[in-house]
Amino acid sequence: MRKIATNAVRQPANLSIDSQLMAEAKGLNVNVSRAAEAGIAEAVAAEKTRLWKLENRATMDAWNDYVDKHGIPLTEHRQF
Repeated sequence: MRKIATNAVRQPANLSIDSQLMAEAKGLNVNVSRAAEAGIAEAVAAEKTRLWKLENRATMDAWNDYVDKHGIPLTEHRQF
């Protein structure tokens, strides 16, 4: 998980959040801004991962085909 910089420049944003969830978060003294930022950072990382997998699918498929046909390279040198 990405570490969120405490000294980062922050940008105000308007969000619509379930009112019951917001009341519960405030009652528990949750820093809603930081929690939202962490959730957004997680969503961004997940989307970047998904896109990387899509962009590199052909290469991964080709590599998997190679391994299926020829085995793992340098297997004879593995010590486990």
